[in-house]
Amino acid sequence: MVFGWLCLALPGHAQVSANFQSEDSRSQRDRGPATSLPDSGRYVSETGQGFILDRSGNGTLMRFDRSTEVWVLRPSPAPRGDVIFRNDAGDQVLRVTPNGGMTLYTTAAPQGAPVSLAGPAPELLAPTLTAFQLMDFILRQSDRATRAVGELVVVDMDIQPGSEAVATDALSTAVDAIVRMARSPNLRRDVARVRRIIITDVGPRQVSFSRGTLRIVIDADAGFAGRPSSARIVRVISETQ
Repeated sequence: MVFGWLCLALPGHAQVSANFQSEDSRSQRDRGPATSLPDSGRYVSETGQGFILDRSGNGTLMRFDRSTEVWVLRPSPAPRGDVIFRNDAGDQVLRVTPNGGMTLYTTAAPQGAPVSLAGPAPELLAPTLTAFQLMDFILRQSDRATRAVGELVVVDMDIQPGSEAVATDALSTAVDAIVRMARSPNLRRDVARVRRIIITDVGPRQVSFSRGTLRIVIDADAGFAGRPSSARIVRVISETQ
């Protein structure tokens, strides 16, 4: 098994590069009219898909049942006073009506499925790892990506102290995207080109893919919003020729 630790980031030759916007305390406008936005809690759609919605902080976080990825949702106004929540790839995830009715949109229910509150739920927090646990985590994620692609995928991490939580979350999310693409007949050829994943906190936030290298620049101060979602990573890899 090969992995890199504290390696220097490669020079940019990005063919596709997407700056994803931060959601910090100055720019977030996530509260809107209180009567139209859902409370934190666990929700279940009519199709049986459960998820946790966390609005305890400045932003709106979401995690589906049986998944480790936390999604950062951004609100935007819609006709009739509705509010649409989208991920950083621009996909509509939730739609909330002025009276509080909520609809969930997924690949399994692209037309939307009504949602109801099932009960309370804990806050969504990034895990903390010791130095030893972090090294072991990098090894396991490299192995996971390697098995998905069928070729060795090296992981390099170039971060400063204090960036570990967001960096590990970014790596996990990136490998989730790779695994999902490898399982898709339409995306398998695209992801087969991945040979290296670089996670760094040096430079402006972005995700790019070039010459087999997936490069993610994080912002540790932005929490979950400081890294791209798996949907954004899938799009960047698949759109690179």
